Amino acid sequence: MKKRNLFVVAAVFCSVVSGAQTLPYQNPNLSAKERAADLCSRLTLEEKAKLMLDLSEAIPRLGIPGFAWWSEALHGVGRNGYCTVFPSCIGMAASFDDVLLERIYTAVSDEARAKNTAQRKKGSVGRYQGLSFWTPNVNIFRDPRWGRGQETYGEDPYMNARMGLAVVRGLQGPAGHKYMKLYACAKHFAVHSGPEKTRHHFDIENLSPRDLWETYLPAFKALVQKGGVKEVMCAYQRFEGEPCCGSNRLLRQILRDEWGFKGLVVSDCGAISDFWTPGCHEVSPDAASASAKAVISGTDLECGNSYKALPDAVKAGAITEQQINTSVERLLEARFELGDFDPDSLVEWTRIPESVIASKAHKKLALDMAREQMVLLHNKNNTLPLAKNASDIVVMGPNAADSTMMWGIYYGQPTHTITVLEGMRNKLGSGVRYVKGCDITSMTESESIFGRMTGLDGKAGMTAKFWNNTDMDGQPVYEGNYSSHPQFDTGGNTVFAPGVELKDFSVRFNGNFTVDKTETLCVRYLNDGRIRLIVNGDTLVNRNNKNEVRLNERRIKVKAGANYSVQLDYIQFGNGASLSFDVSRMQTLTVPGVLKSVGDASTVVFVGGISPNLEREEAKVTEPGFDNGDRTSIELPLVQRELIKALHDAGKKVVLVNCSGSAVALTPELETCDAILQAWYPGEQGGTAVADVLFGDYNPGGKLPVTFYKNDSQLPPFDDYNMANRTYRYFKGEPLFPFGYGLSYTTFAVGEPSYDASTGKIKVKVGNTGRRDGVEIVQAYMRNTADAEGPLKTLRGFARVELKAGETKTVEIDFPREAFEGWDAQSNAMRVVPGRYDIMVGTSSADKDLKRISVDVK
Repeated sequence: MKKRNLFVVAAVFCSVVSGAQTLPYQNPNLSAKERAADLCSRLTLEEKAKLMLDLSEAIPRLGIPGFAWWSEALHGVGRNGYCTVFPSCIGMAASFDDVLLERIYTAVSDEARAKNTAQRKKGSVGRYQGLSFWTPNVNIFRDPRWGRGQETYGEDPYMNARMGLAVVRGLQGPAGHKYMKLYACAKHFAVHSGPEKTRHHFDIENLSPRDLWETYLPAFKALVQKGGVKEVMCAYQRFEGEPCCGSNRLLRQILRDEWGFKGLVVSDCGAISDFWTPGCHEVSPDAASASAKAVISGTDLECGNSYKALPDAVKAGAITEQQINTSVERLLEARFELGDFDPDSLVEWTRIPESVIASKAHKKLALDMAREQMVLLHNKNNTLPLAKNASDIVVMGPNAADSTMMWGIYYGQPTHTITVLEGMRNKLGSGVRYVKGCDITSMTESESIFGRMTGLDGKAGMTAKFWNNTDMDGQPVYEGNYSSHPQFDTGGNTVFAPGVELKDFSVRFNGNFTVDKTETLCVRYLNDGRIRLIVNGDTLVNRNNKNEVRLNERRIKVKAGANYSVQLDYIQFGNGASLSFDVSRMQTLTVPGVLKSVGDASTVVFVGGISPNLEREEAKVTEPGFDNGDRTSIELPLVQRELIKALHDAGKKVVLVNCSGSAVALTPELETCDAILQAWYPGEQGGTAVADVLFGDYNPGGKLPVTFYKNDSQLPPFDDYNMANRTYRYFKGEPLFPFGYGLSYTTFAVGEPSYDASTGKIKVKVGNTGRRDGVEIVQAYMRNTADAEGPLKTLRGFARVELKAGETKTVEIDFPREAFEGWDAQSNAMRVVPGRYDIMVGTSSADKDLKRISVDVK
């Protein structure tokens, strides 16, 4: 959207205020629905098609500004400059604190609105800068191998619903306001959780009705009917033969007819082109017929470009203009609700100041959540908390000093990230020793010097210019500075930078650095397309990988005191793009050498696990144990396992801080580690939170939102969506750590629960029987005793209880009649079947941690 288009809108509404303008859609006093219907009637068919794309072009003749539908706020405003970066969603789920979660997403929506207002004043709003945010992800994390499971709130339908509702409330703002604060989006509808590699052609067939209605749909239903979520995103894969974005069963029968959804359905990015692209679903012959199928089924907005062919579809008789009008009116109504057409003076949310962005108050929220989401898994002989003795502790591991690991995926740019190493040194002083020891999957030590380079603008890192052509010709469409090494991938139709197209584009990085010692540096680059590496004017690499993605290395000898200029050119051809680039010091390590570096320190804090570079959406990775962003094994990478064992055998006390977005099989580590802390991807304040827990300045209280299995053999086939033997609800084996599990530095006692059907509440006494103040998360599960095919148990309520040492409280947990709802095979529907039910209350989903009572439900 150009500045002149904003001026057109401003002029239009100046006349509205003065009373001179009489067109109904320009009247802020009319309802959004009335204004949308009027404006739709004035549009041409071609204009309507443009408004149905995620990057909707401006239509100056009617005063319609451009609009960017795709923005990200997975755990903080994403891909739009500086923001507060909160912990990963799976980590925040471990807090079992939906009250804090709502406060966090209220902060996120404040930052998002402030950013949008500032951008509007600049005269253009591009992708990731809008008011429609495609979060939360409430898919069921049914299998720990799924690389995107970290985006969800775990494996339980109730948990996903409750946390998802808090996200929606925080993003969309409170009721009773004329304008919506933002639009939130429940995704990916439905039955979606990998594999990433096959999602563009995979068909989920023969799923039992019970699993569909009892596991995969409840969170979506809750967000639609209870949360008033404004958008729902349809998924990539097929369901019962139809692509989800073209499924009458999902989008019309269930979503709109049964649930009464009145909002928008948006496509996942590129999902419509999957209808007709060879090698994908291939259910439609071309873009026009695919677009008609999607719109008729109920997909109002496309993230992609296929809907440009809608006028052709009308001419071919595949769809009527009236059917298109239904979607266009919904889209326009949404924009009127957000105040997009109205001057800022009328929209109260535009008064949120930019000072809220990455503010101290928001950083405090990030720290609060980082602390709450820590889960203490193992604490042999009360190893933790540690004594504050810097000389006796060595910090080690591939994730100890990695700031980008802390951010997870779909992240923004924090003003500063406190790594675990920095958090430890802030706690004990700069004398805390650091030995990296290994990388994630190899016995190497790499130290990036990317941040020591200086870009053309004088800032740390490299300067980048992007063009929407392959000749690097003309004015760049985006220029920016990258202080950490770039890692780009268009998986999920994610553009490299705002305004950059998904194909046929190019980028040039420039940087300079002065060498402090003579050595050999390693340049590592992963790419498809063409790449050129030029150092001091000499072309060292000029290679075209076409559509093949490769990881390559190039060694460069440098001399102390010399200055080096580095230029990296990347040219993308066709579809799909990947680029990763770094300049590092790299050396091969040995276990004896690492042990020698540790010296006589008695305690090693090993910060390991995996990385969001490896587990994420359609990642192009070549590391063992990972495939296209998913995991092929849930075991801790072998190199870390062997190094930890060597440290243990050498007599060291080993504290493992496991960073991951999913469950890791840590069975051997129960023997080789004295303590294990699950830190997830803990956000920009994560290093402080880890140190606070390790040294006892914060008593951990987080609980697992997913089952931690013992090993790979306990997992069913990844592509089997039936729930048999999956998650705590159906798993019949013995897990390593059960859902809802987490230790504390104090102890708790849970009394016998009681249930009052007239009030719909459970009451139970909970006491802190230890010497430290702490938080216990009391969990309530239910089971229909007559339902032999149903879940072993299923979560239906929880409460966080803060207790001082020696204190006892009576806790109430809401447990209304609807909490007994389950699948009824006789009526083929979800309902409360009268009969005998077990209510189980305790501190985890394990039977030994639960107190059980039986109740009769009428």
